[in-house]
Amino acid sequence: MPELPTISEAEWEVMEVVWARAKVSAQEVHAALASHRSWTEGTVKTLLRRLLQKGAVRYELEGKRYLYSARLTRERVVRAEADSFLQRVFRGSASPMLAHFVKSTKLSPDEIKELRRLLQEKQSEEGGR
Repeated sequence: MPELPTISEAEWEVMEVVWARAKVSAQEVHAALASHRSWTEGTVKTLLRRLLQKGAVRYELEGKRYLYSARLTRERVVRAEADSFLQRVFRGSASPMLAHFVKSTKLSPDEIKELRRLLQEKQSEEGGR
């Protein structure tokens, strides 16, 4: 599988809008982000151009408008980012990473229950080790 592009924090915000819609124009991305970002439409177009160069999005021309869509699924990019983070920060070891997040994050009873379920499921998959 080819290596996935590194996506900056700003590009990630644009990708969230692209992932939420089948096809989206730069104007629509700008409008979707306007409530919490003071970016100009030009800034959004620059971010979309970078994502296009990285192979994260594609476009098609509809009249005079460019409509962008995702080339990569959100799940695939999240997995690559998580794997990269795990390797960089925790040298590939999941246990210290999980311990860190469990100790440093406020978890609801439902979240704790879900974590227990996932760990039990993983233990069963691994043959009870």
